[in-house]
Amino acid sequence: MHFLLLAVLLLPLLFFLFKFVNSTLWVPLRTQHHFRRQRHTGASHRPILGNSAEIRRLSSESLSKRGRFDHDTLPRASQHYHKWSRTYGKNFLYWFGPRARLAISDPDMIKEVLMNTSGSFRKLPFTPLTKTLFGEGLFGLVGEEWAFHRRMGWVPEIVGSTMKMLEKWENVRGGTDEFEIDVHKDLHDLSEDVISRTAFGTSFEEGKRVFDLHEQQMHLFTKGARSIYIPGFRFLPTKNNREGWKLDMETRESIRMLIVSNCERSEDSTNLLRKETTANLLSWALLLLAKHQEWQDKAREEIIRMSGDNKLPVADNFNDLKILIINETLRLYPPAVMLLRQATKKVKLGSLDILAHTQFYLALTAVHHDIEIWGEDANEFNPLSFSEPRSHLASYFPFGLGPRICAGQNLALVEASEHRYLKSYCNHM
Repeated sequence: MHFLLLAVLLLPLLFFLFKFVNSTLWVPLRTQHHFRRQRHTGASHRPILGNSAEIRRLSSESLSKRGRFDHDTLPRASQHYHKWSRTYGKNFLYWFGPRARLAISDPDMIKEVLMNTSGSFRKLPFTPLTKTLFGEGLFGLVGEEWAFHRRMGWVPEIVGSTMKMLEKWENVRGGTDEFEIDVHKDLHDLSEDVISRTAFGTSFEEGKRVFDLHEQQMHLFTKGARSIYIPGFRFLPTKNNREGWKLDMETRESIRMLIVSNCERSEDSTNLLRKETTANLLSWALLLLAKHQEWQDKAREEIIRMSGDNKLPVADNFNDLKILIINETLRLYPPAVMLLRQATKKVKLGSLDILAHTQFYLALTAVHHDIEIWGEDANEFNPLSFSEPRSHLASYFPFGLGPRICAGQNLALVEASEHRYLKSYCNHM
């Protein structure tokens, strides 16, 4: 009887021990051998954590260094890819926890992953941490509902918000030639005001609490994203977990109150993330124009010529823009460093046999700065990069490609173009 009881108690323990050894040691070693047989090398597997500790170390080292300002952003934005690609080549294998990740910057392979419609590749499933941040938002929408959120019906709201910001700048200026404003902060406020109007049917002042809470959630998410997710860890009352629980409850309640007060349905938290993307894009675009006065003059002349006398822009105007400042800004400073995907089954990718559950690190920033694609001046600001048709579809994909392309890209681009258009137009007045 005692032996039977002991066996009953030990069996679950042995089962979980077998699963642990299988997933953290046997499967990774078998996967590593599988790719090495195909002469596809990379960083060696380390039990449990994989290469995540080294990734965090490289990131910390990069953030602690201060160098001269230039547009060669890959060493700062994707430290591990920059280091390991110089050792193993543009495409290589590394490990995030027990999961194999193929880092890829080959446009043909990236196109094959992102344009695939057979279900062979998918976005990585949310962990509880990422699900709290992203919710059931635009990332999961498909079909007509997804298409609805890509329409360009927000121009009047964008114009109204932008004009309000420009009036504020004129008041600060007070008729002088030299004045100081925090452009990056004002652009964040502007993007928040636009989203408050388009998503909540309200103003920035009413939606400010939601944005403040969401920004705090983003800081927590950034800290957690550099570490592997340990199942069950989210239930422990750690300092970060307690703070995350509190922020989630307050955010839900704030959004509920906004919806009730405006009798409208909020789009979702993905739009809140887009305000960060748009504000950063505008900040980089204005900085680039400030550093390259000749392009600022050309852009202003084009906008004045396109808009005519005392005319505010409409959506149709944007198709006529030839000097693609926004596109070049997104090339040098894309909103995401990379895209992550996962194989749902055994599949062939290029000449490689890929095992099911293999993850892919699609090195977006590396592709955007590749001198073989963009020429020797790939790290220079040159809007003429887009004057000729691109040689490959996957040489430029700041919002992704294919059926899962970012649902908010049109609104983000219209908003960014509208702000730049109005700023250049008002500077002429």
